[in-house]
Amino acid sequence: MNLRKLHRKLAPFLFIPLFIAALTGIAYRLGYSWFRIPDEVADFLMVLHEGRYLGEALVPVYVLLVGLGLLGTIATGLTLIRRKGKTSASPPKKDGRWFHRLLAPIAFLPLTVSALTGIAYRLGKAWFGLSNPQAAIFLRIHQGSYLGTTLKPIYVLLVGLGLIGLLMTGIQMSGIFRKRRPQTSENS
Repeated sequence: MNLRKLHRKLAPFLFIPLFIAALTGIAYRLGYSWFRIPDEVADFLMVLHEGRYLGEALVPVYVLLVGLGLLGTIATGLTLIRRKGKTSASPPKKDGRWFHRLLAPIAFLPLTVSALTGIAYRLGKAWFGLSNPQAAIFLRIHQGSYLGTTLKPIYVLLVGLGLIGLLMTGIQMSGIFRKRRPQTSENS
């Protein structure tokens, strides 16, 4: 199986749900922690973050699919990281691909933890009958609560920006937004 091809095929389908999850996660945490946003705004951000707009019954399915998609993208992406064995005489070009390769090894662990704990929290409550106190451990890890009230929003901001950075550089490399070359006419 060609993991590079799988990574390139899987990632564009996840772009919009992951981008929404990253933006709303950042907005919720920073808004709640730093700006004291109203509860209605916070709830709206969570509706988008968890996919509640699809209906309550589909929230765990949505969280599971998006979370597993992120984990699959992380796993296939990690296989693409090249070892230092190949050296080049010229320094690497500092472009989107370079930034993507730089950011991926840094962001993969926090993103993996975030995906796993987000899935565990939502599925634990919805399908496995965990009470709020039982499921809360997953949410605390998901949000970085163990870092304290000062660092928690910074952690969420960095994880969210890491995901957004990978999404933006990855979608540029996918070729979706490349201009097509005009077709030449052989009849002229």
